[in-house]
Amino acid sequence: MASSLPSNMHVSQHPCLRAKLSQLRSSTTDSRDTNRLVNDIALILGCEALASSLQVTSSGTGKTPLGYEYAAESISPEKIALVPILRSGLGMIQAIQDLLPSPVAVHHLGLFREPTTLHPVEYYNNLPFQPTGTPSKNTAAATLAIILDPIIATGGTCAAAIQSLKEWGVSKVLVLSVLASEEGAKRAALEWPEGVQVWLGDVDPGLDAKGMIKPGVGDVGDRLFLALGK
Repeated sequence: MASSLPSNMHVSQHPCLRAKLSQLRSSTTDSRDTNRLVNDIALILGCEALASSLQVTSSGTGKTPLGYEYAAESISPEKIALVPILRSGLGMIQAIQDLLPSPVAVHHLGLFREPTTLHPVEYYNNLPFQPTGTPSKNTAAATLAIILDPIIATGGTCAAAIQSLKEWGVSKVLVLSVLASEEGAKRAALEWPEGVQVWLGDVDPGLDAKGMIKPGVGDVGDRLFLALGK
């Protein structure tokens, strides 16, 4: 299947991630362990994605506790924002914040799939806007936006989020997702091929009649927040 994937779509082969994803799939995994596993998978995925997306730059010199001088490094100046998709994306925020050397802004997008059509509906958007003298130029937009969306099923929600960020004014988007259907992942990757890189824990082959991934992990939002049976 790998040869048929878009070039901007990456599927992790990390053995620890794959083992943790197998644990996440189990119906016996409770809410506490679901939160832990989603966090751990996001951390591994974030390491892989950011290693190829960020650069370090010299930031002068510093001194060690023993008084030796060393060449200090930091991430190349770049305006980064995390964009979790409500509500399940909240389970990935802490892992990526812990990974980055400095705190970054978090801007939430609320999207849900209309049950009959499975089309995305936006109900919340707090992307900031700071107008300038240049029409359509938004100085509040991040350079790099990192979408946190644990499950990409049909791909409609993720594609809509990418389009919102493109209109917001970002230069590039990283999508981090624990699990995707092949159809949904391709839809997200092809929404803005030149501006988007999609990083996935794994890809499952299909969807059921309700738009749920098969075999999948169930409804991660329900599992994270103990909303089962709603």
